[in-house]
Amino acid sequence: MILPAVAVMAGLVLLMWSAERFVDGAAATSARLGLSPLLIGMLVIGFGTSAPELVVSALAAGQGNPGLALGNAYGSNIANIGLILGLVALISPLAVHSTVVRRELPLLGAATLLSALLMWGGVIGRLEGALLLVLLAAFIGVSVVRGLKQGGDPLATDTAESLAEHPMSLAAGLAWTGVGLVLLVISSRILVWGAVSIAQGLGVSDLIIGLTVVAVGTSLPELASSISALRRREHDLVLGNVVGSNLFNTLGVVGLAAVIHPIQVGAEVLLRDWSLMAAMTVLMAIFALGWRGREGRINRLEGAALLAMYLTYTAWLVHLVLRGGGA
Repeated sequence: MILPAVAVMAGLVLLMWSAERFVDGAAATSARLGLSPLLIGMLVIGFGTSAPELVVSALAAGQGNPGLALGNAYGSNIANIGLILGLVALISPLAVHSTVVRRELPLLGAATLLSALLMWGGVIGRLEGALLLVLLAAFIGVSVVRGLKQGGDPLATDTAESLAEHPMSLAAGLAWTGVGLVLLVISSRILVWGAVSIAQGLGVSDLIIGLTVVAVGTSLPELASSISALRRREHDLVLGNVVGSNLFNTLGVVGLAAVIHPIQVGAEVLLRDWSLMAAMTVLMAIFALGWRGREGRINRLEGAALLAMYLTYTAWLVHLVLRGGGA
């Protein structure tokens, strides 16, 4: 168990570092090639921070561990809202001004509901996975068209300021994108091997390992970028990162994993994991969109509530592990 534990720790550290290099390089390259700050914020940064989930889940599915892939995707969504957004809002309340983020929140809710319908039969097959990927491609296409027409969104301003703080040439951007991608694959292989070995050694399902250790590890890039954006008071970029990442996880990560290997879904996933993910998504939307004249924001109390939900859920999963053989 010592070697797998070391592999997980080393894989997580390298994964976080390589993901940050990949996102920085991809964002800088996109800017040098003329992509608008709004599209960079929506697609490159928002989706790019989900690169660890994508690579880890694809490798896990390819090696015959689709439970790890599903747990990684849904666990990351729960961590993004409860741990990252909750912790950031607890540090500093988040004001929401971006119309792009407001438009993506209902889409995330619809994607979350669709995922439950696809799991209802107990398996997410290749056809369902392909459907999720098609929907992701359609969303990206519509986002590109709207982004090219729209200007002046606060998300675009936040992204432009972030890019200006870390200028990078086209050659450097391409180099870091390539290096980050290669190291993402290497670190993901190390992480998946260690996680599967630990699951087998403890006698627990790879789903549980994916929902806990792997999910938190692959969410670290979102945490790093969110804290960095918070220091610059770029609140819309913080929420944009979480919403974009969760959309990509729900459609792209699960979709690709299912295309590679059909995912068997136990009843506990719907009752425990999906239900919490859906509830947290609804709460995030209510807080961010506002109601009855209340401006969209996530204050400290609301952030504390999201964080408490995440900590309670994680404590229960740890209890299942300690009890031995939890589903």
